[in-house]
Amino acid sequence: MDTGVTSRIGSKFRELGEQKAKGLIIYVTAGDPALEATGELLEAIERGGADIIELGVPFSDPLADGPIIQRASERALQGGTTLRKVMQALPGWRKRVSVPLVLFSYYNPILQYGLENFARDASEAGADGVLAVDLTPEESESYVQTLRKWNLDTIFLASPTSTDERLERVASVSTGFLYLISRTGVTGERKEIAANTRPLIQRTRKFTRLPLAVGFGLSTPQQIHAVEELADAAVVGSAVVRAIEERFSAEGAAAIEKYIRWLKQGTGSSPA
Repeated sequence: MDTGVTSRIGSKFRELGEQKAKGLIIYVTAGDPALEATGELLEAIERGGADIIELGVPFSDPLADGPIIQRASERALQGGTTLRKVMQALPGWRKRVSVPLVLFSYYNPILQYGLENFARDASEAGADGVLAVDLTPEESESYVQTLRKWNLDTIFLASPTSTDERLERVASVSTGFLYLISRTGVTGERKEIAANTRPLIQRTRKFTRLPLAVGFGLSTPQQIHAVEELADAAVVGSAVVRAIEERFSAEGAAAIEKYIRWLKQGTGSSPA
C-alpha cells in the first residue's frame, strides 16, 4: 500500500525514474572497521555513485548474514559499536552525505532501545527509512505505525519462497521500496543470478507500485545490469563489506570509492 510518507527515498526513486535510470543501493556495517571511519566510508560510497546507503547496525546473532557481514559485525561490536552509538553519530554522518540512509537492523536492538525512542531519534538524526530484517509483517503493526508517525519509510523483505498472499501482505506494510531477496539462505557473493529472480519480481509487481530492489549475492556490474533489466534497483552488501575488510586499512576510502564506481557501471550510468 503506497502511503503519503515523504522521504529522500521516494524522491530518489522519482529522480531515477525521470532519468530513466536504475538505482544502486550499497550496504555497509556501521562501526566497521571503526565507528570513526564510518562517516568517511559513507562519503566515499556516495562519491562512487550509490543512490541509497543501507547502514547496518551490528548484532551479536545475525541469522540472515553470511560470514563476510558476520565478521564485520564482530569487528564493530568489538570496537564498541551499539545502536545507541550509531544514533549519536548519525547526525554527523547525515551532514556528510545527501543520499537516503536506511537503518538496517535486527529487531532486538530496536526493541531494547524502545520503539518510540528509536523512531524519534532515527528521524531527528536524519535517517530516511528502516529495515528490521527479522520482523514479520504479521507482527509489525505497532512498528509500522510508530515509524510512519516519524516519517520513516518501512522497508520489508520478500523472497522466492514467499507466497502470493505473503507478497501482498509485505507490500501492504512497505513504503520507500520493497527489498526482494534473490535466493534463499544467507548473504554472500554468488557467481550467477538466481533463476527464480524474474518470477519473483513478476509476482511482486501484481501487488505494489513501489520500486523493487533486488539483493543477496550481487558482486559485479554484470550481475547488477542483469537484475536491473527487471527491477528498479540492485543492492550490493557482502562484496562491499569484503572490499572494506581487504582494502580500507591499506588503501583508504579512495579504494572503496573506486570499487563503487566499478559497480555503478552495471546501472548504465556514472556518478554525478
